[in-house]
Amino acid sequence: MDQAAHQTAEKGSLLLEDQLCFALYAASRSVTARYRPLLDELGLTYPQYLVMLVLWEQGTASVRELGTVLQLESSTLSPLLKRLEANGLIHRERRADDERSVAIRLTQAGADLREKARAVPIAIGEAMGLSPEQHAAAKQLLRLLTANLTRS
Repeated sequence: MDQAAHQTAEKGSLLLEDQLCFALYAASRSVTARYRPLLDELGLTYPQYLVMLVLWEQGTASVRELGTVLQLESSTLSPLLKRLEANGLIHRERRADDERSVAIRLTQAGADLREKARAVPIAIGEAMGLSPEQHAAAKQLLRLLTANLTRS
């Protein structure tokens, strides 16, 4: 923590502009808002897009694995997965080797959507206006922040 940030935290400032949490909140809302029109074209919400990213990378995942990777509870994932299945993008099925576990896999339509989605990270990257170094540093810092907070 730099000296100025440490002094502000020590003083217990209640000024909105001194709150890191507000800066994160505002940035998160801005990023999600920028995604919305791009994802509307794909017929996805932002949380659905995150699920699809995992499935495009891994092919198949259990509900538990998705929850772990996306840091979402099963109660949040279940309705989201039902909507993706109703839209014909995924298929859910009980695993033969463990009936308590549900496997999620892409349908052909879900796999085909991947190509259309390739434009999304490009557009978001351009909108963010960060250099590659700034982008990498921001991700690294946010991952450190998440790790520190989840460890506490």
